[in-house]
Amino acid sequence: MKRLILGLAGLAGMAAAHAAQPVTMMSDEWAAQACAQWNATPALVDELGGSWVRNDGGKGFKLIHLYRSECGEATRRELRIAARDGKAVCVYGGRVEHTKLDSGVDYVMHAKTEHWGEMGRGQYGPMRAMMFGALRFSGPKMEAMGVMGPFEQFLLLVGKVAGDSASCPA
Repeated sequence: MKRLILGLAGLAGMAAAHAAQPVTMMSDEWAAQACAQWNATPALVDELGGSWVRNDGGKGFKLIHLYRSECGEATRRELRIAARDGKAVCVYGGRVEHTKLDSGVDYVMHAKTEHWGEMGRGQYGPMRAMMFGALRFSGPKMEAMGVMGPFEQFLLLVGKVAGDSASCPA
């Protein structure tokens, strides 16, 4: 019995140590955590809950694809944002499930890992990032210009989700 208890305690310790390690930055797990962080960020949920989230091309959600430039487009991850009770709620974060994007509604963002880190730490915001090429962006640019405050909070979200950048997501 004592061996069983010690064995279970060892397994629990190994599981806790594994859980404490950050996941790979912009992996499926990281995107799921980013989705949860979106929902915990009032500036994103509340301030994007109006016309921004309703501009969805009739599909019921907006898509944001993001990736680390040096890892390549094949490593894109998807955040799916939907209108729920006047709020912009992240309903999915993970592997890309929607490959066809509507450029008048959806977004693709990529940057070098070091630039994601700088933006996530608040060293500079979206305007500077786009102007100097640190953040590559496609999607409805005028719409994005109208929501710069929340957009900045989105970039800070990247710094709030722990991620190991030593390797690229699979």
